[in-house]
Formats: sequence, structure tokens, C-alpha cells
Amino acid sequence: MKVWFVGAGPGDPELLTLKAQRVIAACPVCLYAGSLVPAEVVAGAPVGARVLDTAPMTLDETHAEILAARARGEDVARVHSGDPSLYGAIAEQIRRLQADGIPFEIVPGVPAYAAAAAALGQELTVPEIAQSVVLTRMSMKSTSMPAGETLETFARSGATLAIHLGVRALREIERQLIPHYGADCPVAVAVRVGWPDQMLIRGTLSDIREKVRAAKVTRTALILVGPAMGPQAGFADSALYDAARPHLLRPGKRAG
Repeated sequence: MKVWFVGAGPGDPELLTLKAQRVIAACPVCLYAGSLVPAEVVAGAPVGARVLDTAPMTLDETHAEILAARARGEDVARVHSGDPSLYGAIAEQIRRLQADGIPFEIVPGVPAYAAAAAALGQELTVPEIAQSVVLTRMSMKSTSMPAGETLETFARSGATLAIHLGVRALREIERQLIPHYGADCPVAVAVRVGWPDQMLIRGTLSDIREKVRAAKVTRTALILVGPAMGPQAGFADSALYDAARPHLLRPGKRAG
């Protein structure tokens, strides 16, 4: 018996990996976070499988389901949105599995920031503008942030910021980021990315709050901030394909 932590991607069932599809199709028990994972993602579970939405369940209740599955000798697909390694709340689940001697394996999924960038037609690391992406979140009502992990700290780098759980804290995001990025810094808010009702809102640090409020967005959104989020023009080409810069797989021509 094994527990499989499966990354379901951001919402689009076609963004499941082949391995994720195979695992879901093979497990007699499927536990999925229905508030973030569409039912279509787990529709491939076997006929007669025990498929439960864990959104209203506690950690104790989900673990009890796993213990019951072990007693029956059944594998469990524990399906999470995006990639389980990012805000997946799997660490505490793994701790319990290890305490009970239950083997597990993680199947990575497409993270929301990657799906959002794809939907926006955007590269997040633009040459000479931003070569780093910081994945972070706002604390709000969730677990507090560790000391030192503040937006202001990250903003000093000039990196592209991918901010989770922040759509209700846009005023605070503006306050912390404008001194470092400027009021005209481009911002994109990806709402329910990968779902049929996906919404993409572009703006700047000075106007994105009003645009989001007008769209009546209150949850399930990812905020991308940084100079790289602007028009993909006016920057240097990457050296990767520069004919003047040979490398191992593209040796330079010898002088005649």
C-alpha cells in the first residue's frame, strides 16, 4: 500500500502529467481538495473508487481515510492543486505517514505561476531585466510568515514576484512594493487560472487594486509583479542563441 501525493496542476485537466493520470486511474481511494481541484481532474479514478472531497475535512479525518485504506491494502491518490511542493500542506501529512510507517511518493504537477505565465503569454525571466522569480505569499488569516520573508525584502532584488493568497491584501502589497518597483510597475492577476472561468487582469501597482475590485475578485488568484511583466520588447536577446557566443553544442567557426 502506498500514498501518492499527486500534483493536479492549476485546474485544466489536460495539464495533468501522464504519471498523474496513471496514478489516479489506478488508486481505489482518491482524496482531492475540491475547493482547488476540479472534479474533472479525478474523473479518471477507477469505477467504484472511494473519491472524497477533502475541503470540509480535517487533517485527522483525511489521515483516518488513509489508515482505513491501508487496512484494506488499497493505494491512495492524495490529489493537490498545482505542485504539491508549493503551499501543498503535505509536510504535516508526510509526518503522519512516516510515524505510521506508510510509504508515499510525490508526483509533481504544473504550478500556478507557470500556468499563469503561459496564459499571459509571458516569460518571467527576461534578460537584463529580471532573472529570478520569488514565490511567496501574504500571511493574512493563514500561517504567519517567517521573520525576514517580507515583500519589501524580496522587492529589493528587483525579481519577478509571484504572490499567493494576496488578492485581498492589494493595498498592503502596493504600500510595500511601490517604493522599490515604482507606481508604474506592471502587475498581472491570474484568477482561477486553468479553469473555464479563468480571468487575467493586467495593470500597474497604482491601478491594479481598482481593476480587481471592479472585477469582483476576492479569492483563488495569483499576483505577478515586476519589470519583466511589462511588454516583451526593448530588452537584450539572451546569449543562449547568440551566434557570436559559441558553446559546447554550438562550436564557433574556425577562422579560414
